[in-house]
Amino acid sequence: MDPGKVLRVASNETAYAAPCVGSGCAENLNCAESGTEHYTMPRFKVYLDSSAISFLYADDAPDFQSVTRDFFENYSHNFDLFISQVVLREIDRTVDAALREALKRVVEEYPISILAEDEAEEVDDLAAAYLDAEVLPRSQIEDAYHVAYATVHEMDILLSWNFKHLANVNREVRIQEANRVRGYWKPLRIVSPLEVVSENDE
Repeated sequence: MDPGKVLRVASNETAYAAPCVGSGCAENLNCAESGTEHYTMPRFKVYLDSSAISFLYADDAPDFQSVTRDFFENYSHNFDLFISQVVLREIDRTVDAALREALKRVVEEYPISILAEDEAEEVDDLAAAYLDAEVLPRSQIEDAYHVAYATVHEMDILLSWNFKHLANVNREVRIQEANRVRGYWKPLRIVSPLEVVSENDE
């Protein structure tokens, strides 16, 4: 590995030049092609909100469903995936019993970690701050908690299909501003699965 070949990335981590073997990098590392060399990319910490999981079964939105399946089947191993108790509670409230069990199986079968509750008070305070400052609508309590969990636990990405309340640039900017006011300086990208699947694989 050539220490002179360093690629700065958005998470403030570094990536180093490494050989690529055939169609993929050794040990399933992410890579980004640059000229004739490939660069191993850092593993981003990704918080999944409920929609990022439930759209696996969104038969009424086949395009989004297809992207979600592509993410879980072909890309999820490239990230460190996390959910919170809020996601589990939302799954538990799913009325359709078969769908509820299917969503639980996703959590069990994919490499998804459940965030510890040792920072629960801090998460509560931050979620309340978002609502008090109208960064998120007061009716969207779960969304405020998703963002608070992702922020407090220093996620790189919050993955969501909720374009109205989460995955849009205006909301992301307001959340970043609110976080900085409260001393949370690590950038949190809030994006849909469309933005984390690679067009190079088409």
